[in-house]
Amino acid sequence: MNYFELYELPLSFRLDEAVLKRKFYELSKKYHPDFYINESDEKQQEILELSTLNNKAFQVLSHPLKRMEYVLQLKGVMAEEEQYQLPQDFLMEMMEVNEALMEMEFESDPINLERITAQVDDMERGLSDELEQYTQRFDSLNTEEEQNLLLKIKDIWYRQKYLLRIRESLNRFATR
Repeated sequence: MNYFELYELPLSFRLDEAVLKRKFYELSKKYHPDFYINESDEKQQEILELSTLNNKAFQVLSHPLKRMEYVLQLKGVMAEEEQYQLPQDFLMEMMEVNEALMEMEFESDPINLERITAQVDDMERGLSDELEQYTQRFDSLNTEEEQNLLLKIKDIWYRQKYLLRIRESLNRFATR
């Protein structure tokens, strides 16, 4: 049973957060181990596993990047520990950003930090806008179109993950 089935939700990149929370709390009550103290050890173990599954499902589905990765895995376009090759133009752009960050290791430059931060902000916004368009279209597509769209979403997921590491470096410099 996948997490969407557990919560009786359609497989989607976009979920109603209120519905998700309501289902989580409903299942948390239903599978709370304290209500099964007088049951057999087997039943208690089953409830504990369902409770754990509920918690894991909520952790994944309530976090957009984790949910995106989960959907891509369910759809078979992403594997765990996959070695994905980012587009060359993106990598070239990132190389420039990384070089600027390395220079800042040796010489703090608030103006350069601001410039790089603005550049990363723009990239994140662009990816976020692109992702928003793709995830809105996802639910209404046929299988062939869905596959192409999933590959585009996968590419954005990897780019966002890369930018997250850059953002962490920027934050480290900003707090110095």
